[in-house]
Amino acid sequence: MSEDILITEKRRFHIEEAILVLLLILSLVGIGIMDFSPADGYGYWLIMVLLFGLSAMIIGWLQSKHRSDDFKIILREQSLHWATSLLIVGGLFLIHQSGRIDEQDAGRIILLILSLSTILDGLRVGWRFSLVGLFLGVAAVVSVYTPHFLWVELGIAIVIVAVTIAWELWMERKAQSWS
Repeated sequence: MSEDILITEKRRFHIEEAILVLLLILSLVGIGIMDFSPADGYGYWLIMVLLFGLSAMIIGWLQSKHRSDDFKIILREQSLHWATSLLIVGGLFLIHQSGRIDEQDAGRIILLILSLSTILDGLRVGWRFSLVGLFLGVAAVVSVYTPHFLWVELGIAIVIVAVTIAWELWMERKAQSWS
């Protein structure tokens, strides 16, 4: 491997890791908002669906090696994936407007929809994205069963970040020992 490819891979790792950390932080903020104000949490998760979609497109663009044909395919796939997710969230909004579910439950259901969309998109753009999706799913369930769930979820988020960094460092050392 040339030095340029290694630098590019390292830079891509740093950007993907930064996106992972940002999405985890924003998820924790959303969980906190949902705890204090279910109505605001509901709106926050609607916005997060768009932000997660944009993040996935950025990761896809980084992985496309900047070839326009690859990026067009990625952009089309990502747009369809996240537009469908937003459509499902819109359906939930209509059910919520009918009065059949309250704001807190609607926020948790959006969190689960976002979790599933993120896990599935992670199969395409990378395992870190799937990890964020798993975190969101666990967060939705933990928030129902644990009174002080924000602290539990903060601990889980810290473990996720630490494990991904340790994994990448281990893989880098392993690759260096093979060369």
